[in-house]
Amino acid sequence: MARPQHYASPMSPKPLLPQPLPVRIPKDRLAFDIDGVVADIMTTFLALARERYDQGHHLRYEHITTFYLEDCLDLPPAIIDALIRELIDRPHELPVEPFPHAVPVLTRLAGEAPLLFVTARDRRRPIEHWLHRHLAPVPPAAIRVLATGDPDTKTHYLKDHGIQFFVEDRLETCLQLAGHGITPILFAQPWNRQPHPFIEVADWPELAGLIFAE
Repeated sequence: MARPQHYASPMSPKPLLPQPLPVRIPKDRLAFDIDGVVADIMTTFLALARERYDQGHHLRYEHITTFYLEDCLDLPPAIIDALIRELIDRPHELPVEPFPHAVPVLTRLAGEAPLLFVTARDRRRPIEHWLHRHLAPVPPAAIRVLATGDPDTKTHYLKDHGIQFFVEDRLETCLQLAGHGITPILFAQPWNRQPHPFIEVADWPELAGLIFAE
């Protein structure tokens, strides 16, 4: 989970109407977040806390219920900061795995349209290396990564690239996107279990059903 996502923004008090399922998602108007959507970054975070620091042996993935990691994980803040920084700087050198079925779905999609990833990470190259390694069947030219450095600026990048649908795990970002005419697809995680009106998928097979209208 990128450092800019280490905190949460206030939820909008304005109620939103439920968004209907699209008849079709234009594949060239679709983009993806990475951490928490493609990369299972928090499983690695917890494993490193146990292995490197002998901390958090009782913690489980479902305990990560907010982007304020200090609020939901009883780990020293210095350890949280060190692990997040390492996961940002060298994910391609750590045992970070894609979520199940993400690779075949993205590989199939890349055969029809280039892949665009927009991340709040402040460095592009390390996570780009990670993507190239795990999406080895996809030509590098078909993978583009934009690092915004701030989750609250994703909307600007997405609008610049004509994106209409964005797969995201941060609920606050989904609220921002919806307010600017971009349809968010929420990738369900323990940290986004608040009520919301958005299209939601539980996993990559369910997401593939939306993308390929299956």
